[in-house]
Amino acid sequence: MSHAPHDDHPHDHPHDDHPHDAPRWKHDGVRVITGDKLDPNTAQTPGMFRQAAITHARVGAQKIWAGTVAIEPDAKTGVHHHGALESVIYVVRGRARMRWGERLEFVAEAGPGDFIYVPPYVPHQEINASPDEALECVLVRSDNEAVVVNITDIEPVERPEAVYWVDPIHTHP
Repeated sequence: MSHAPHDDHPHDHPHDDHPHDAPRWKHDGVRVITGDKLDPNTAQTPGMFRQAAITHARVGAQKIWAGTVAIEPDAKTGVHHHGALESVIYVVRGRARMRWGERLEFVAEAGPGDFIYVPPYVPHQEINASPDEALECVLVRSDNEAVVVNITDIEPVERPEAVYWVDPIHTHP
């Protein structure tokens, strides 16, 4: 197939993607969502306040969701999981205590600068371990859908077992 100079292929003429000769990527390139423009109209779990920043509806995200979560001092969330989605939580401020398992029998803590990974379908509960400081985190999920399955019929064990990350780099505390 020969390419005559007048052929209109987007890769040949990047300015043809939008009307008014807008440069390529101008409207579909990098997007900044400022902290005061987050959207609380996302799936919620009792005890925590989620706000969406990056979603399909807001920026056209195809494979990712991102936002913030805040938990008041001494508060804990309802038990929930996120279906097939993977979640990453980055602690910005405060002390996070995570409980997980069929009976929330496992526990680990994270502080500012720490990352938490939550695999698909794992029942979990976030707890603010501080009595006087709000827990503030950034949350990223592996799909643009904000899947939250709140679980109400779980029987937590009284004393969860502490789980430490032990590998060649991290030794038992």
